[in-house]
Amino acid sequence: MNKKTIWITGGSTGIGKALAIKFAKEGWNVAISARRENLLKETCGEHENISSFPLDVTDKNKCKEVFQNIVDTFQGVDICFFSTGTWDPKKEKDIDVEQIENVFKVNFFGTLNSIKAVEKYFKDRKSGTITIVSSIAGYRGLPNSTGYGPSKSALNNLAESLYFDFGRSNVRVCLVSPGFIKTPMTDKNDFKMPFLKTSEYAAEKIYDGLVNKNSFEIHFPKSLTTILKVLSFLPNKIYFGLIGKLTKYQKKKRSSCLKIQSSKVIFISLPLTGTNKTYSNLKAGPYEYPLALPTTSPAVPS
Repeated sequence: MNKKTIWITGGSTGIGKALAIKFAKEGWNVAISARRENLLKETCGEHENISSFPLDVTDKNKCKEVFQNIVDTFQGVDICFFSTGTWDPKKEKDIDVEQIENVFKVNFFGTLNSIKAVEKYFKDRKSGTITIVSSIAGYRGLPNSTGYGPSKSALNNLAESLYFDFGRSNVRVCLVSPGFIKTPMTDKNDFKMPFLKTSEYAAEKIYDGLVNKNSFEIHFPKSLTTILKVLSFLPNKIYFGLIGKLTKYQKKKRSSCLKIQSSKVIFISLPLTGTNKTYSNLKAGPYEYPLALPTTSPAVPS
């Protein structure tokens, strides 16, 4: 077959499903995997070049079996997009060991199982792309995120490590870090999500990043990810103080602007519900944190 092929895990809903439809419309062969076979079949019934390959990514052997089936069906795979994930905000507030183990089993080890299943194929092929879907929740520790955030942080580190390992075989490793995207998973959140975008928006950004660009990380929307990237570089004392203040005022109604003042060189004004942002190098007084974010400061599911 002359068409290129992409394999998408977590393809039954949310970003995975939207991306499958996007690639299908662009003329690709699309193989989608997830545990809910009925949802996969619905998508396949609406798009002739999307095919269903049911899979529980926590099953190592099944990952290998399904991938080989996809390769045999399409005579090759060009891109793998691993986006399986789970998130239960009600169980993230305390240290629930069983819950954390389950989150890592799906989010981290499920992704790792998928990567292991394709490792030899891509290294022997010496081309292609392996895509790991993380989240902006993996940039730095957040309150009420005992499992989800750490699992995404682990994926970030894994992607960076694999970037070098697969790069020696001319295989691209790409990290995707979405902000708040409206999916069945984020529908569990009971707070107002700043810069909330649709799954279709995410699919457009990811398609462009995978097909038309060659950067390591695809992150969006930039109006949010830029803010969090700046925060991720702050010294611990500033960062912890900032997040602590955010938690303290989480139940109060404030304006929609976060301000960070440093006694040395930086002043940052970052609106969190709009798209404007300003950066100025100014001398200021001691660190101050006038805050106004959503009612909580939880993890950010992709």
